[in-house]
Amino acid sequence: MECKQLGLTDLMVSKVCLGTMTFGEQNTEEEAHSQLDYAFERGINFIDTAEMYPVMARAETQGSTERFIGSWLRKTGRRRDVILATKIAGPNVNMPWIRGANHCLDATNVRAAVEDSLRRLHTDYIDLYQIHWPSRNLPIFGANSFNPQAERPAVPIEETLGALSEMVQAGTIRYVGVSNESAWGVCEYIKQAEMHGLPRIATVQNLYNLTARAFETSLMDEACYREGVSLLAYSPLAFGQLTAKYLDNPQARGRLTIFPQNWSPRYVRPAVLAATAEYAALARENGMSPAQMALAWCYSRWFVGSTIIGATKLEQLKENIDAADLVLPAEVVAGIDAIHAKYTNPGQ
Repeated sequence: MECKQLGLTDLMVSKVCLGTMTFGEQNTEEEAHSQLDYAFERGINFIDTAEMYPVMARAETQGSTERFIGSWLRKTGRRRDVILATKIAGPNVNMPWIRGANHCLDATNVRAAVEDSLRRLHTDYIDLYQIHWPSRNLPIFGANSFNPQAERPAVPIEETLGALSEMVQAGTIRYVGVSNESAWGVCEYIKQAEMHGLPRIATVQNLYNLTARAFETSLMDEACYREGVSLLAYSPLAFGQLTAKYLDNPQARGRLTIFPQNWSPRYVRPAVLAATAEYAALARENGMSPAQMALAWCYSRWFVGSTIIGATKLEQLKENIDAADLVLPAEVVAGIDAIHAKYTNPGQ
């Protein structure tokens, strides 16, 4: 498994990262441990989780994902072999079970979140600690235009970074990152770090897949390249759409059918379905499954530090990891770009 340097850090991570948000909802603890065992057998050394997981977010299950990872780390004794990333939840009044309805990204919440994650993960340090989503008004999770009328009070980036700096100095986190961020946000984090001697962000974890390539055209790729920030690509299969399983069977079991009322409509837009059908046809014409082509394409992008994959079954996980060995022919890449030109970012 190829490894890449994350940002300007000394972290060398596998180009495939094991996403874990199904642990505790769609996967039992035993199944979670089996996935972790298999991933590490295949050379993956990078695990991504979050304090709010599993998804869908519920008070009854919140934190289970970190607990399952923690029990595996304790059982196997492999903490030193693992690059472990987790995330603090941004403000969301609909999740009052996470430190109250008014939880935010101030020093008190950062400290409490880090301590809770350390306890659940059975570790005394986190390699990469990320802001799951910003405190400020920003179009995310399917919204794709900025609305100044939606402005709201927000914790300043300098304050959040200052709180994270205390955790770095204490040795409980090694590096920091952001998620669901904009080009402005990335640059502002860098500016505040440089102005005030605070930790620089190493990564940005954003949506990136065949139906959502805005990272390439929103100046994010240039900003991240020039500032030494690595993209951690999440949802590379568009929540399962790019496997084409829902095209073949609209009621196929998966997050889009198990929790249909909770997912962003971006994953079921007509243009997403039309684009998915053409990507699936291109893959099959070239002897690949739709999932393998979508992942191989994402794995090969020069600006992707690591691609976060998730699965509920070991056979799915195997297929996803196997795609890391595929090299897409030039004509397939050209075919992908032609479809993208026809259906530009319908899943953004």
